[in-house]
Amino acid sequence: MIKWVFAATLVCGTTAFMTGCKKANVQEATVQEDNAVQTVTSEELIRTTQSWDGVELPDYFQGRPELVAVKYVFPAGQKLGWHHHPVMNYGILVQGELTIIGQDGKEKVVHEGEAVVEMVNTIHHGENRGSKPVILYMFYLSQKDLPLAVQHPEIPLE
Repeated sequence: MIKWVFAATLVCGTTAFMTGCKKANVQEATVQEDNAVQTVTSEELIRTTQSWDGVELPDYFQGRPELVAVKYVFPAGQKLGWHHHPVMNYGILVQGELTIIGQDGKEKVVHEGEAVVEMVNTIHHGENRGSKPVILYMFYLSQKDLPLAVQHPEIPLE
């Protein structure tokens, strides 16, 4: 006999992203088969209309979208050069701690298990200030032939 039970719990309100609450929406499905019980869970990590610096995201492009997923690995102590994204993107940090620095000096530290919505058309860079590699999965909402990032090598890293 298979039995499904669904539960949704709203742990935080719409300010979950701004207050740092991680568990905005949790769902469980319990499968009972004979005497073995297995639970599948889902957790909404982020839902927002703003990038990490509080700026509203731009409107969608017109035309056919191209969705891109990229895995980044930042060795300990490494810095990614100054760049900006012409497309919206967000990701999940699965290992380590990543510091994102805007050209204005504003910083955001993303911890293991957290989601981050990147800045769009704003110059920034990332640093792994920790002792273990950072593993970051990013998801881009782009269009064919648009770059995911535009590098700014003319801006020196400190």
